[in-house]
Amino acid sequence: MGVLISLGLLALLGDLPTSAGLHELALDVPQVGQVLYGVSVPRGYNPNTPAPLVVVLHSGGQRMRYYGAAFTRLLVEPALRDLHPIIVAPDCPTNAWSDQASDAAVMAVVEEALRSYTIDKRRVLVTGFSMGGRGTWFHASRHADLYTAAIPMAASIGDLPPESLAPQPTYIIHSRNDEVVPFAPAERNARALERAGRTVRFEALDDFTHFEMFRYVDALRRAGRWVADRWKP
Repeated sequence: MGVLISLGLLALLGDLPTSAGLHELALDVPQVGQVLYGVSVPRGYNPNTPAPLVVVLHSGGQRMRYYGAAFTRLLVEPALRDLHPIIVAPDCPTNAWSDQASDAAVMAVVEEALRSYTIDKRRVLVTGFSMGGRGTWFHASRHADLYTAAIPMAASIGDLPPESLAPQPTYIIHSRNDEVVPFAPAERNARALERAGRTVRFEALDDFTHFEMFRYVDALRRAGRWVADRWKP
C-alpha cells in the first residue's frame, strides 16, 4: 500500500522513506496542488554514501493515479537499478511536462529528494518516454545546472532551439518503427548535435512500436551504463 504524505506532514516527519522499494507519496505544491509521485529507494541505500538521482517523466495517453510510479516499475527501475539510484517519478499535473505548473511540480519533487536523501549532485539524470521524452529535452535544457545527464526516448524536441539541446551528456533512443513520433527527425537532430560537438549517443532500435515501451528496457540499461561512464571522474 502506498504512503500519502503532504508537505505539511513532511515538515513534521522529516525525511522521506529510506527502506528499499517503490513508495507512493503526495506533495502539496503552491499554485499547483497535490502532486502524486513515486520514490524508489535502492536496496542497501546508505545515507553516508551519496547516491545518483534519477528523475522520471512518464509518457502521455490515458493515465492512472501514480502513473509515474507504474512507469518506473515497468521500465526505469529494472533498466537503471545497477546505478543504485534514488528515483523520483511525479505524475504530470497537466497535459505536458513543459508548462509552468509541471515544471514547478517536478522541481518541488526534486527538491524534496535533495533534502531527504544523500544525493551526489554530480550524478543527476532525467529520462522519459514520448511526452516524457519531450519533457526530458525541455527539463535538461531549462535546468542544465541541475541535470548532468539525460536520456530521452521516443521523443520529439518540440520547438526547443537546437542550441539549447544536450548541454549535458545525452543518450537518445528511438525505434525506426515508431508510428507516433517519427524516427527520421530524431536521427537528424542527434546527428546535428554530434556535429556541433555535443556529448551525444544515438541508439536506433528495430521492430518496436511506440506502444511497446516496455521493450526499451535493454536499451535504457545500455544508456544507463553509458551515462555512468560519462559520470566517472
